[in-house]
Amino acid sequence: MTQEELDALMNEDLEMDEITESEESVDTPEEIDHVFNDIENPHAYRVSAMQSWPPPPPTDDNKMVHQLDDVTKESEAKASEIFDLIEIISNDLGNGEKHIKNIKAIIDSNLALFTTLHAKFPHVEAFDTQLAQNTQAKEKLDSVEQILQDGGDAIMNVMDIMQYQDIHRQKIERVINVMRALSTYMNHLFSGKIDDSKRVTSAVHIHGDTDTDDIVSSDDIEALLASFGQK
Repeated sequence: MTQEELDALMNEDLEMDEITESEESVDTPEEIDHVFNDIENPHAYRVSAMQSWPPPPPTDDNKMVHQLDDVTKESEAKASEIFDLIEIISNDLGNGEKHIKNIKAIIDSNLALFTTLHAKFPHVEAFDTQLAQNTQAKEKLDSVEQILQDGGDAIMNVMDIMQYQDIHRQKIERVINVMRALSTYMNHLFSGKIDDSKRVTSAVHIHGDTDTDDIVSSDDIEALLASFGQK
């Protein structure tokens, strides 16, 4: 692989980001294949990539590991908040079931009383009415109790599903560890015996360069010095 092909491959991520953010994004596999097939023309890639150069500065908003650390930290915090709310709801549902059981015990006592009274005094309409109303009340309590039990079961299912949140966090942390390991490896791979501060600075323009539009001329330097003198 030549240097131009390597530059084109390294700048490919920048070009793909611009394509994604534009209105004419690559949507079909054929268009994606067409983009990657352009690597066969490294000069065209170099020209298009240089239009988006330099890349974004390494601020906190652009550091990949920094952002992934924020994601795992916030994800863990939000998951903890969700579990706390789920626990509160689960406790409320449990307390609701206890209250219903206590009320049902009272209604069962009323049913036994009014059943006896209705049997002894069948002509008393009030006993018959109370017996019917308590029977309906017990049926409604049975329905509410079933709803609370179903809600408790749903809460348990939610807690089981939330376990995947922790699994996803662990996967992201594994990616972070791999990225950090690769970063350390690359730093060691490109390390040298000479300190960077002791190296000779690179020439801006050397013989054979064809593009020198960005080079500051002597006239520009003199004009800049003259402007400082005026100040």
